[in-house]
Amino acid sequence: MQLMKNKTFAVWLTFFGGPLGLHRFYLKGFTDPLGWLLPVPTALGWYGVQRALELGQDDVTSWVLIPLLGFNIAGCALNAIVYGLMSMEQWNSKFNQDAENPSGRTSWLTIFGVATALLMGTTVLMASIVFSFQRYFENQIEQAKAISQVPEVTKP
Repeated sequence: MQLMKNKTFAVWLTFFGGPLGLHRFYLKGFTDPLGWLLPVPTALGWYGVQRALELGQDDVTSWVLIPLLGFNIAGCALNAIVYGLMSMEQWNSKFNQDAENPSGRTSWLTIFGVATALLMGTTVLMASIVFSFQRYFENQIEQAKAISQVPEVTKP
C-alpha cells in the first residue's frame, strides 16, 4: 500500500528541505538519485560561506561556491511553486494512485507556501546573481589596474 502524498506538505518540505533533497525522498522514495545529489551543491555553498567568513570576501573560491547554494535554494523554491500550482488531478496522477484523493487539494497553507517560495526564491536568486557579477567585475577591475600600473621599460 502506497502512502498518499500531501501537496501542502510537499510544498513546504520542498521550500525548507529541498536543498537537502528531502522533498525528493518524500515524493519519490530513497532510491531517487537526484535526492542524493542535491545536498552536494548545498554543502559546497555552505563551505563557501564559511570560507568567506573566515578568509574574507577576497577569497576567490568562495565566490564560486556561494552562488551554488543560492541557485540551489532558488531552484527548490521554483520546484515548490510548480508543486503548489499543480491541479489536484495532475498531483494525484503523478504522486497518488487515487485521482480523487483529497491530499492533492490546494489549501490556504499551500498558497502561503507558494507565495513564500516565490518571495524568498526570487530574493535568493537575485542576490546570488548580484553577488556573482559584483565579485567578477571587481576582480576584473583589479586585474586591469594591475596591468595598467606596470612600469614602462625605457630604451637607453
